[in-house]
Amino acid sequence: MNANHTMQAAVYEQYGPPEVLHLRQIAKPLPKPNEVLIKIHATTVTSGDWRMRQADPYIVRLFAGLFKPHNPILGHELAGEIEAIGAEVTNFKVGDAVFASTKLQSGTYAEYICMDEGAALAIIPANTSYPEAAAVPVGGLTVLHFLREAHITWGQAVLVYGASGSLGTYAVQLAKYYGATVTAVCSTSNMAMVQALGADEVLDYTQTDFTQIGQRFDVVMDAVGLTTYRQCQQLIYPKGSYINVGWGFGLMMYKLLNALMGKPRIIIGMSKDNAADLRFLAQMLTDGHLKAAIDRHYSLAEMVEAHRYVQAGHKKGNVVIDVR
Repeated sequence: MNANHTMQAAVYEQYGPPEVLHLRQIAKPLPKPNEVLIKIHATTVTSGDWRMRQADPYIVRLFAGLFKPHNPILGHELAGEIEAIGAEVTNFKVGDAVFASTKLQSGTYAEYICMDEGAALAIIPANTSYPEAAAVPVGGLTVLHFLREAHITWGQAVLVYGASGSLGTYAVQLAKYYGATVTAVCSTSNMAMVQALGADEVLDYTQTDFTQIGQRFDVVMDAVGLTTYRQCQQLIYPKGSYINVGWGFGLMMYKLLNALMGKPRIIIGMSKDNAADLRFLAQMLTDGHLKAAIDRHYSLAEMVEAHRYVQAGHKKGNVVIDVR
């Protein structure tokens, strides 16, 4: 196979620890008539990536592959340059700088990817670098979806638990954009960063039990999936919302019971990523209302180390993989 027809990718062919990831030379994809071929400049490692790699929880195997992964290339967001377009593509041209969420398609731990032009794909703002843009789609679109589900409006009070992670940093910024007063909860070392993102009050969870502060909120968002509704219910107004990025049988039961009894809404599930919402985030980046918090950079060859770091659970914002 000609070298021009291959690409490098970080792949995993079995579930397990970070060490199952390794570099391979594989076939470079060719765009279909409705697709664009993107030369990837940057991607990220998210908590979703390491959970899929490890099949944690086990139910991941039901859609990713029961005994081994169907798609050996992880990665769910990217920033790069369009290298080629299919014959039917009208929204993009060769040379466009774009960023995207691949949703469950995965595939961004590679030098190239093909995407449908109608996917969650948008032009990168001029004031945003490839690494910064790559860190926006998953976290930004997820938080935007959840806050809209909670009907966030001007003047509301919002509490964000896990405010220093990828989702948390976007939750603080988006809640402020919509005019909310934001109380953020994080560890001591991350308080200054979270405050700089716009939080009105920052609580150190190592010093303060946020569930006992005696305040009520219109929206309580657990951006790391480590709390329970029972822990947080006294913090929420009767007509308010509890958002949890985790999921499980208990949350599903509370969601159904609360809906029947008129208690606070339980908002869980997955975001519906689309191009219109990504363009909305691009405009926020352009206007300076949103920025990506980047903790560390790794190369594609350092994917094992990157996964190990993210899985340890102490990253601040986003971890970027510089592909090219």
